[in-house]
Amino acid sequence: MPLRKVILLLNETAAGKAALDAALDTARLWQAHLTVLHVRVDARDVAPLAGEGLSGAMIEDMMVATEKESAVRAHDVRVLFEQAVNAHGVTIGEPRPGAGVATANFVSVAGREEEIIAQQARLADLTVIPHPEAGQDVSSSDALHAVLFDSGRPVLLAPAAAPKTIGRRICVGWNGTAESSSAVQAGIPWMKQAETVRILTSDDYQRRGPGAADLAAYLALHDIHAEVATFRPIDKSVGAGLIASAREFGADLLTMGAYSQSRLRQLILGGVTRHILENSDLPVLMSR
Repeated sequence: MPLRKVILLLNETAAGKAALDAALDTARLWQAHLTVLHVRVDARDVAPLAGEGLSGAMIEDMMVATEKESAVRAHDVRVLFEQAVNAHGVTIGEPRPGAGVATANFVSVAGREEEIIAQQARLADLTVIPHPEAGQDVSSSDALHAVLFDSGRPVLLAPAAAPKTIGRRICVGWNGTAESSSAVQAGIPWMKQAETVRILTSDDYQRRGPGAADLAAYLALHDIHAEVATFRPIDKSVGAGLIASAREFGADLLTMGAYSQSRLRQLILGGVTRHILENSDLPVLMSR
């Protein structure tokens, strides 16, 4: 099924620029509609966090300051959106089914970011999440995990720098799990349009389930020719080996399942998903 609706969560202007470029390129590729969603901090959520010992006037001042800061940020993000849309030649407006053009609109709402993005993502073909600002830990991103765990839909983690292309050379990280199967289903429309597809497999990555050859045979039924390549861990890291193999292939999209192990286990002990989230410099299409 082709992509028709894409959502981008855009709350910052620095890292958000690369994600906005990737989302607009995706919308143009699929002639889809892109909704750029900006979630403002709800000033009412500040009061419970103020703590004891603050007067009502002090709390009110904090709420007013929060509203002003949110308004400034919303304005900056809206300006970024308008500049990027014009640069990419995408039409601002409502979706135009069957018109063969990409469209985009900007929506700004107040609330809890992770709740709103997860809810909105449930009726989107793809949700794009920007790479975190420098110094932030992508593996602990509430928005990213809200989409992965609470929307039932795939998520595209944009790299910190805008990619020159997206979806022409695709790598599939395959380990036979239900999560990787879900990622394959999300990636099939991309693979049908790609120039070349490579399945990446490793004995250290494979779990109980169908192997890479089985996946290649399945994709062939969808008229997708995919070669199989085996990679090795680097310094005992499967994630590092997966990224290195994708880079060697010149991939501009990596699709893979997320959190075959529990998220808590990966946060504490590390894991393939966590390594990819923290170290990948190419767009990553994830599903679970």
